[in-house]
Amino acid sequence: MTTQSPRPIDTSVPHSARIWNYWLGGKDNYPVDEEAGDAYTAVFPGITTIARSSRAFLGRSIRHLVLECGIRQFLDVGTGLPTSDNTHEVAQRHAPDARIVYVDNDPLVLTHARALLTSTPEGATAYLDADLHRPEAIVEAAAETLDLTRPTALILSGTLGHVRDHDTALDLVRRLMAGLPTGSYLCVNDGSRGVDPEYERAQDGYNETGAVPYFLRPVEEIEAYFEGMEMVEPGVVPVPLWHPEEGADTTPVGQHGGVGRKVR
Repeated sequence: MTTQSPRPIDTSVPHSARIWNYWLGGKDNYPVDEEAGDAYTAVFPGITTIARSSRAFLGRSIRHLVLECGIRQFLDVGTGLPTSDNTHEVAQRHAPDARIVYVDNDPLVLTHARALLTSTPEGATAYLDADLHRPEAIVEAAAETLDLTRPTALILSGTLGHVRDHDTALDLVRRLMAGLPTGSYLCVNDGSRGVDPEYERAQDGYNETGAVPYFLRPVEEIEAYFEGMEMVEPGVVPVPLWHPEEGADTTPVGQHGGVGRKVR
């Protein structure tokens, strides 16, 4: 784990990770975040459904990777604030020997690192203070906990939308996956365009407020992250449609996700 002096947390302006935490029902947020979150839901009430659908997809995809693909190592980049069913909790519930490295560079997330740094005795959980835009450094540091000669799952959940330029985001994914061996997996879910115009208008308006922006992508741009990979069925789809639980609501939302296997 990388340690350093904690950076100050600005509680005077809303923060996207804290707002997302609020929508998920978490407690790691401040009145300014609740106000911003409530203002967003007043414009687009469906955002809480999107946030929770995204979280549910994360859990189902990790479970699939463990039980169906035999993955025991996870590199979760841009993990955000801990809520319930974090990556290590889902993975180690099904495989106690699973090893997880979380990566973020948000000061509030750093203050909650101890909540993430729990593990079964058989497995391992570590946290890295690192920047998405330095993918080689992330892989190098993750290798202190993970055996990167073995297949590893790279998790990017709601992360790539914070990268303004899609070509830059695509390059970051390629460089992260380049550090992982054949047989590794990529799991991505991000906000998408083409499903819900009200969501798109609400998010575009939010981005214009001066808050940390999050950019919705056309579905084909999300699909591009998996170029050259073998996709797990059903491919990149609205997250409620990816391996849904029996009886679950499968109404499409403006959030697409998928899982792909590195084949070379």
